[in-house]
Amino acid sequence: MNSGILQVFQGELICPLCMNYFIDPVTIDCGHSFCRPCFYLNWQDIPFLVQCSECTKSTEQINLKTNIHLKKMASLARKVSLWLFLSSEEQMCGTHRETKKIFCEVDRSLLCLLCSSSQEHRYHRHRPIEWAAEEHREKLLQKMQSLWEKACENHRNLNVETTRTRCWKDYVNLRLEAIRAEYQKMPAFHHEEEKHNLEMLKKKGKEIFHRLHLSKAKMAHRMEILRGMYEELNEMCHKPDVELLQDLGDMVARSESVLLHMPQPVNPEFPTGPITGPVDRLNHFRVEISFTWEGTNYNIGLFEDVRSLMFRRGSLNSDRSDYFAAWGAWVFSSGKHYWELDVDNSWDWALGVCKDSWIRKNSTMFKSKDIFLLLCVKVDNHFSLLTTSPMFPHYVEKPLGRVGVFLDFESGSVSFLNVTKNSLIWNYPAGSLNFPVRSFFYTGHR
Repeated sequence: MNSGILQVFQGELICPLCMNYFIDPVTIDCGHSFCRPCFYLNWQDIPFLVQCSECTKSTEQINLKTNIHLKKMASLARKVSLWLFLSSEEQMCGTHRETKKIFCEVDRSLLCLLCSSSQEHRYHRHRPIEWAAEEHREKLLQKMQSLWEKACENHRNLNVETTRTRCWKDYVNLRLEAIRAEYQKMPAFHHEEEKHNLEMLKKKGKEIFHRLHLSKAKMAHRMEILRGMYEELNEMCHKPDVELLQDLGDMVARSESVLLHMPQPVNPEFPTGPITGPVDRLNHFRVEISFTWEGTNYNIGLFEDVRSLMFRRGSLNSDRSDYFAAWGAWVFSSGKHYWELDVDNSWDWALGVCKDSWIRKNSTMFKSKDIFLLLCVKVDNHFSLLTTSPMFPHYVEKPLGRVGVFLDFESGSVSFLNVTKNSLIWNYPAGSLNFPVRSFFYTGHR
């Protein structure tokens, strides 16, 4: 083949980022190709859309597929380079004057066929150099994928911890204000109970704040270690076959040790201190709720939206498929109304009140101002509580048994109570609600 044509051909098998032959190449939407590790390392801090370095078109970073054809061609190009290297006079066996084509796994040396059968190497494990190199390169790529997945998980956790740390003091102050507001509705002789609950909340808040800072520092340090190990493996993968085999050493074992003891995010959860009296007081406004318009698997995207936007999860991680939604038969437009719903042994539930227009449009909860809901969402093995309008996380324990809903049109607010613990979960501020609503319930458990 003409040397100029050969150079052009080889040039098509070179990654424009690292300027080496492709390893695990991926072709993005615009048609340009890169080594997967190079693509990841250049855009790891941009989770969704990135710009192609060749044409500047935007593309998605997720769900990249290996270009099998390009990978095979790049592998063939490496073999050609290896054959040219081994055929040189310097690489000939000094004893037998034959080409060294065999790699000894024990002492990591290159041998000719006769040397591999000698007394010294007879019982060693040895294979053709190109086979050994490709096998070890694939093992490195597998370790790199595991490292990258852990790095992405750690990055998500670090973002969560950073956000929590930044907002934690404001959240504690909101909780303190909500507890004080609840006690203002009660007789003065509950002052000691109020003082105890507020002091406990402040103490727990400081403790959790310290744990969040420590967790954040551990995750940032782990991110540096993971990225450093990934870059080291990437550099090794791009080495010529002979260098890769001779320099590999204990790199695979070291990459495995890096994956151990990954820091996990703090589970910041306040104990729900009991408040004497609110449930008894609200029972004076008790109403019986009857639901209608039940629909199995209706609006399954409700919790998918929460997971993807609040927890950066793209799919519904639940064993359930039998969800149902229900709306109250009556519209409330004035007065005070209190009811309770049983959520025991269930997860992925939402309850509260919503405007008729939201029901008819079935619009997303993140942008809607027509819903006032308390949600319980299961992510992995942890339960998180959130409220809507706007979407806001709450760091209190998941209620077991009944949850109370108090709708107060006189003040324009909605409250949620943990009936079993006789404690406040959340109270919307006065003036939040000024339109007719229906009760709403959505769960994966009847």
